[in-house]
Amino acid sequence: MFWTYLIAGAIALVVLLLLFRMVWRVAEPNEALIISGLGAHSSTEQINETLGFKIVVGRGTAVLPGFQTVRRLPLDIRATPLTVTCVSSQGIPLHIKGVTAYKVGDDYGSIANAARRFLEQSDEQVMNTIHELFAGHLRAIVGSTTVEEMLHDRETLTTNIRGSLAGDMEKLGLVVDSLQIQEIDDESGYIKNLGRPQAAAVEAAARIAQAERDREATEREQVANAAKAAAVRQSSIAQAGYQAEVDQANSKASQSGPLAEALARQQVVVAETETAKLNADLAEKQLESSVLKPADAEAYKQRTLANAARDAQIASAEANAREVTLRGEAQAKATELNGKAEALAVQAKAMAEAAGIKARAEALATNTDAVVAQQLAEAYPEIVRAAASSFEKVGNMVVLNGAQGIEDTLVKTITMGGSGFALAKQLIESLSSNGKPPTLEAVPDENTPA
Repeated sequence: MFWTYLIAGAIALVVLLLLFRMVWRVAEPNEALIISGLGAHSSTEQINETLGFKIVVGRGTAVLPGFQTVRRLPLDIRATPLTVTCVSSQGIPLHIKGVTAYKVGDDYGSIANAARRFLEQSDEQVMNTIHELFAGHLRAIVGSTTVEEMLHDRETLTTNIRGSLAGDMEKLGLVVDSLQIQEIDDESGYIKNLGRPQAAAVEAAARIAQAERDREATEREQVANAAKAAAVRQSSIAQAGYQAEVDQANSKASQSGPLAEALARQQVVVAETETAKLNADLAEKQLESSVLKPADAEAYKQRTLANAARDAQIASAEANAREVTLRGEAQAKATELNGKAEALAVQAKAMAEAAGIKARAEALATNTDAVVAQQLAEAYPEIVRAAASSFEKVGNMVVLNGAQGIEDTLVKTITMGGSGFALAKQLIESLSSNGKPPTLEAVPDENTPA
């Protein structure tokens, strides 16, 4: 039972697939499906007008057999050759050959227009229609253009033709992909004559170029001939030189004996000269080793000793100078110190004397007798020396009246001396204290008159 259902299901599926295959149509990339019949119409989103058929591009759709019909409109490019006889604006008959490439537009409006006009038509019929359309517009454009303009600016010619065709091609639902003018010819020879001046100029330029090439070839040929002559001359000179060398060699060969003897003698002289030079060099070396070098050594020794003595003297002089300098600096320092010590001693002595004078002055102001006595005591030695000087030339002196006589004598003597009174008085008192009257004998000196 299960297998029956399974087989029935499979058969039903196959039938459905076959039915789907029969009713389903798919548009290829280079074609459009035009479907007409029951329920087949275009939507307002695809085209602005309502059509009595349906356009399907790039997808599939279901077609009901017996109720709808499907046809295919090619969208690929096609080419049509153009051969048109026309007249230019100058009245010159022309034969123009070209080729145009066109196709159905990709929009739904162009597909609808092409379907209405070319569906079910053969390629020949379509090509004839396009040819006649292009021929009419081409004659119109050429009739308003000169031959020179067409020859020199074919791009403008093709642009004008395409612009003129645009409206008609749009109505047919076609688009021109390319338009090329391949050839423009005339039976009168006008175009050929137009090229004659240029051809003549080119021919003249060619002849001039040919003449220039001929001239250059002639110049080069002459240069080659001159080079050839120079080569011949150089070859002759070289041959003459070679002959001269041969003759010279022959001459030398005939004189080889005397020449060999002369060369041998010359070599002997050279050898003797070299020997004499070597002997002179040997004598010079011997002189140098036996005389010059010892003399140089002795001179170097003397110079070294002299330099050493000079350096010693210089060192001794520098040491003496340093010693004198140090001694002078020491003496100057000692003198400076002695001077400072003497100055300090003088200053101290002066200060002491000043202090003594100040003290005497103060004592004199308070006790005059004591000060006078002190001064007399300090001056005793001088007073005695002054009194004694009065008796330097007296040999013997006799004094009478005892102590009173001596006192009178001394008083007079001191009075005559002027400064020995106090000393005489002290002497008298000293003599009187002995209790004996002094007896003095005055004996005159030999050198003193009586």
